[in-house]
Amino acid sequence: MSSLDQARETQLRNIEAKTGKSLTELRAVIEASGLSKHGEIRTMLMKKLALGYGDANSLVHFALTSDGQSAAEASGASVEDTVGQIYSGNKASLRPIHDSVMKAIVLFGDFETVPKKGYVSLRRKKQFAMVGPGTKLRLEVGLNMKDVKATPRLVSLPPGGMCQYKVYLVHASEVDKELVAWIRRAYDASG
Repeated sequence: MSSLDQARETQLRNIEAKTGKSLTELRAVIEASGLSKHGEIRTMLMKKLALGYGDANSLVHFALTSDGQSAAEASGASVEDTVGQIYSGNKASLRPIHDSVMKAIVLFGDFETVPKKGYVSLRRKKQFAMVGPGTKLRLEVGLNMKDVKATPRLVSLPPGGMCQYKVYLVHASEVDKELVAWIRRAYDASG
């Protein structure tokens, strides 16, 4: 079992302990809610079970798949297929920027790539970055790191979101030493 799988298992055990419910009972709570959208279910779990954002989000991912796989794995789609769908149509021009970001990150070491509906989540023990189209003309790199001074390029985001900072890219040449250093800082803090 990889360290990421161990971290996921630990998080699920901790959720069971916090809620006093087994994973089977937690799935039943979700099914009984009648909700089907990920964000709605996450919000319901946060309110009903007093879970934090990360725990509720992980529980939704686990519960909405047959055996706790990622949504891409459960649908039979590969990571590459899912990323290809994210960068299809009018967002295809952003794929080279995405590929440049990923080429820099793979040099750091092990991490998990988890494609979502409109972006890719990058995780170690916890998510350190999100990469995806912000618009059809701009790629967004969300970063989870603390105590970094915002700049005109490194935009600070309001508390409580998925990331603390965001960087907007319109060309692969913007994947420079400064951006890679920020991503590395987030990477190092996540695992």
